[in-house]
Amino acid sequence: MYTGAHIYHLRRAGRMIAAVCLAHGVDELWTEDRDFLRFPGFRTRNPIAELVQFELDNSKIHQYHGYMIPRKIETHVKSMFSLYPVITITGPRQSGKTTLVKTCFPQLPYRNLEHPETRQFAREDPIRFLRTVPDGAILDEIQNAPELTSYIQVEVDEKGKNGLFVLTGSRQFNVMEAVTQSLAGRTAIIKLLPFSFEEIGDLYPELGKSTDEYLFRGFYPRLYEQKIDPSVGLTDYIETYIERDLRQLSRIQDLLLFRKFLKLCAGRTGQLLNFSHLAEDTGISHKTAAEWISLLEASFIVFRLPPFFANINKRLIKSPKLYFYDTGLAANLLGIEEPKQIESHPLRGALFENMVISEVLKYRYNRGRKENLSFFRDAKGHEVDLLYHSGNDLSLVEIKSAGTMRKEFFKGLEYFHDSIKPAAKKILVYDGQRSENRSAGTVTNPRRLTSLL
Repeated sequence: MYTGAHIYHLRRAGRMIAAVCLAHGVDELWTEDRDFLRFPGFRTRNPIAELVQFELDNSKIHQYHGYMIPRKIETHVKSMFSLYPVITITGPRQSGKTTLVKTCFPQLPYRNLEHPETRQFAREDPIRFLRTVPDGAILDEIQNAPELTSYIQVEVDEKGKNGLFVLTGSRQFNVMEAVTQSLAGRTAIIKLLPFSFEEIGDLYPELGKSTDEYLFRGFYPRLYEQKIDPSVGLTDYIETYIERDLRQLSRIQDLLLFRKFLKLCAGRTGQLLNFSHLAEDTGISHKTAAEWISLLEASFIVFRLPPFFANINKRLIKSPKLYFYDTGLAANLLGIEEPKQIESHPLRGALFENMVISEVLKYRYNRGRKENLSFFRDAKGHEVDLLYHSGNDLSLVEIKSAGTMRKEFFKGLEYFHDSIKPAAKKILVYDGQRSENRSAGTVTNPRRLTSLL
């Protein structure tokens, strides 16, 4: 049985559900002002219970239910479209970019540049291609026809108005190279990551309150929408999207060696990035290791968290830390096949830290803000996991995967606040259920963290 949150989202998108059901012989439609929905063969008059039990095409219903989850970034996307002639949305494959833009701009024609014939048309005759969409369009996977951006520039300059084209792309280097060369000053750049706790925290009660389930599953929409086993879905994701994209971006000759590199990166989640050690353990050169990390960043697989720097008389760590955009991918690369294996895994703490930092990153991107995140560590071992910069204010976030609060967890926060720079907020995130204010800082859990920022 779905919860009230499910019912709410189903009702908000009643027309979409009706359209899906119509394709399967529904004889009565549900509208916003109706209390029930009748399908042939239903056993009761309870529409929500029966919708869940609808066996004719339950997976399709669930898929569309998943599509209806509102994304927090929608407001920002629509705002930028009113201010720029073009907006460009980048992010990992399967993060929901296509669904987002179709939802935000249903009035725009849609062209998928992954489709061979569409791609060929756009590349070989860009002027005539753009004539088919005189009032603008959604152009999906623009990196497949980067030369099109030069012609889009001419179009938007001639029309002289905002709200024309929506571009999406999954390979950051290709997209940004095309956009910055042709559309500088004409496009807003927006990054969409997979689901956040803000978006799905209460919508999937079958996950319960298990943190390990979220660490294992990650947050890619398709795994939720279609109830795909993460050990299968994420393995397929790595073998299809990641390896295909990276082969197109660079000449990776030894795929087995690259897979080893990926797994070693997962084993270094939350650690300082040391190219020499990573290269040595993989059996590649320092230069190749640096190139492969850049490729993984370009495909939104990993990111680097920079160290905090200040003109103070202290020896600070200057290397960045390595994190994955999605903990499910990291867990899969670590060989974790079910949630219960995470509980005793030596890297559970690193995965928990990764999830929290990714959540804060999503929070900022969803509101159109830059990263502005860093960490602090000095040569004496004093450390704060996350520094959140907002204007002149600085919030300190310490992350502990334990379920029980301990006084010593606040040591890093207190040291930084007293010895480096006073902080506007001191927050300790742990894997418990209680949230409370203490003299040393605010205690919370990953689901409530962003409400404090």
